[in-house]
Amino acid sequence: MRKEINVETWYRKDHFEFFSKFDEPFYGITAKVDCTETYHTAKKNGHSFFLSYLHKSLVAVNRTVQFRYRIVDGKLYEYETIDASPTINRENGTFGFSHLKYRENFEDFLALALPAIEKVRNSNRLMPDESGENVIHCSAIPWIDFTSISHARHYAYPDSCPKIAFGKMTSDNGKLFMPVSVHVHHALVDGRHVAQFLETFQKLMQEPL
Repeated sequence: MRKEINVETWYRKDHFEFFSKFDEPFYGITAKVDCTETYHTAKKNGHSFFLSYLHKSLVAVNRTVQFRYRIVDGKLYEYETIDASPTINRENGTFGFSHLKYRENFEDFLALALPAIEKVRNSNRLMPDESGENVIHCSAIPWIDFTSISHARHYAYPDSCPKIAFGKMTSDNGKLFMPVSVHVHHALVDGRHVAQFLETFQKLMQEPL
């Protein structure tokens, strides 16, 4: 479900029209997130750490309205819910894109995510069966403790989906941290909105599953 926003009366009309004309309207911010509680809870309960933090990031996305805005055919929409489209690694060294349905409850999310991931791992296809604008593009790069990242972009395609990348977990004084990179379309999302997302995500990462 989505609803159209009238740009002419929108409080960010000037920002929307200004940044929509950019050849590259995306910008990125990278921050460290404390993942100690989520990591240990996931391991204790036998859950995937990847799916644990992915779910919490998706909850934070859905609680941040600016991350639910999309530009489709030049029109502005607010989606009711946002799903995840993470890359899924395969044993042969390749990966495939997936489509994981959002559910606020972690167990409900797992019930849908696990078979969807297994389907990608048993395929050689790159693209998922289902796609759309109401997704977050996610990448896990657990081998690199990066401080910044860029993304391949097809500039002729009018993309407005945020992109989130998760890096290698490291230890510091008994705490576990992970770099999180967030790339967003500036016509829709400002720095303070990225900060709100990261703050919500950090709070969720410090809560039990």
